[in-house]
Amino acid sequence: MGVGLQADVAGIAPTLDRRQARMRGIVFHLGLASRTDASRSIAVTDPVAAWHTEHAYFAQLLRLLRREIDVIHAGEDPNYELMVDILSYLHEYADRVHHPREDVAFARLARHCPDMKVVLGRLEQEHRVIETAGIELLSRIEAAVGGEVVPREKIEAAAATFLVYYESHLAREESEVLARAGKHLTPADWDAVRSSVASIPDPVFGKDPQERFRALRRQIARES
Repeated sequence: MGVGLQADVAGIAPTLDRRQARMRGIVFHLGLASRTDASRSIAVTDPVAAWHTEHAYFAQLLRLLRREIDVIHAGEDPNYELMVDILSYLHEYADRVHHPREDVAFARLARHCPDMKVVLGRLEQEHRVIETAGIELLSRIEAAVGGEVVPREKIEAAAATFLVYYESHLAREESEVLARAGKHLTPADWDAVRSSVASIPDPVFGKDPQERFRALRRQIARES
């Protein structure tokens, strides 16, 4: 949400694919500097478009993560450091900024659209599941990086839970929530969403990315 909510991944709904096609020039085909400048501009004028842009960022990272899990499944050595960077970013930014602001947007939207209360309530619950699953996966990978013997199947199982929940979650928000949020949320609602969580710079896709995510940004640039 250009209010702090900022994939070609299996399972993303056709709605997300269509949105991606329209925004592909911003999200996937430009360099990082241009991409983040564009998303900041979108954030000012269209919070729903910026919300989708952040979803596309997250989905791109999930795709990178899934590829490393496929390497593990093949019995080879993945880039554990890249996996740690992806999960750390998703925890620090998506779990602590994007999802809390979505929760406020969901609450506001439920007031305007009572028929959505069940769907929105489930999506809010999924935020907790995703955070817990991400922390579990990150802990297993960090243990492996630290030299601990971690069975590959345990990492695969934790990753499967995380990826399936996350990809499905993004798809449902894209197909069931964004359009109605754009239609029904008022400027006052968006102001409430923006102010619900203290703004922090996006440490990967923001104007001044953190140095510790340099390797992740290089990988993203290679994929663009």
